[in-house]
Amino acid sequence: MYYGNNPRPEYKKGDLRMCSGSAVDKGLVPPIRPAWELHLRDGVVTLGGDGNYYLTGSSGDNIWAWAKGIELWKSKDLHSWEYVGLVWDIDKEADEWVKKWRKHPRRAVRAVWAPEIHYIKGNYFICFSMCPHGIGILKSSTGRPEGPYVNAFTIDEPIVDGIDATLFEDEDGKVYFTYGSASKIALLKDDMSGFAEPFRQIVLENPDHNPSHHAKKCVGRGMNDLGHEGAVLFKRNGKYYLGAADDYEGRYSTCLGVSDNIYGPYRQRHESIPCGGGTGFFKDKEGNWWSSYFGNDSQSHFREKIGFIRVDFTPEGLAFPAKEQPFVAEKDRKNWENKWNEVWNKNK
Repeated sequence: MYYGNNPRPEYKKGDLRMCSGSAVDKGLVPPIRPAWELHLRDGVVTLGGDGNYYLTGSSGDNIWAWAKGIELWKSKDLHSWEYVGLVWDIDKEADEWVKKWRKHPRRAVRAVWAPEIHYIKGNYFICFSMCPHGIGILKSSTGRPEGPYVNAFTIDEPIVDGIDATLFEDEDGKVYFTYGSASKIALLKDDMSGFAEPFRQIVLENPDHNPSHHAKKCVGRGMNDLGHEGAVLFKRNGKYYLGAADDYEGRYSTCLGVSDNIYGPYRQRHESIPCGGGTGFFKDKEGNWWSSYFGNDSQSHFREKIGFIRVDFTPEGLAFPAKEQPFVAEKDRKNWENKWNEVWNKNK
């Protein structure tokens, strides 16, 4: 069911070693269906200025090693998706640093990782990473989501070393950038052509020092961070949410912290959507909050396909799966709601 000539063999349908669904059995994750059968990691959605939802992610024939560029999909309702096309072709449109093949364990690579489309200042921007590291930001030269896209920054080199970049526009029009483990944040210039300030280091109040809530690399450096990759940043009800993916009790989940200030300190580190992966949070046309989901651990019920989970928040502001889940099949809904009452109802 996965697109491409070179999918990882361990992700074949039916291999329970890689896809047990135990998180669904425990009531931690709703039994949502994938939006469609597409091999896609790191999917992120933005609501565009034209009322359509736009989706990007790690895609292509062999997303681990090679990509032609960045692909884009759109939808009016999150259910039916239309392929917009290849909106940025590396061979035709990219700088030389992007075109170069790089060394990665066991193979040479030229893969685009975790591209994110954002609707900012009335235009479309895409931040992207080249495997194994190197980040750039593109902007639409026409104001249309399909581009063409050109460099936002005025340099022919990575804006930073690293992966998993994201952008956030605050209510006052200021735009911020973070990446990787979300350990630091920088303000961008008003015209999006560069950084307006040096990066500021993020401090986490009362960090979670439980080793089972962190990847080994985080344990080794003291467990004073949110996660180790897949940065995310958004705002809800005047509170800033900063997060990164981590290994939380064997699940690859985004862990969020909450703050009254964009630069922190952040507090209340918590697992948001179990098994969701390095994800994005977005608000729909009706004001509901959602998280994209791609399943990247053996507790998930599917692997590396795009799905959507509606998100609710506790009175203290912690994110968790909502009871109402439009992507759960009717036959599974009653069972999910019963499990939600057992596992999550205490959050209300």
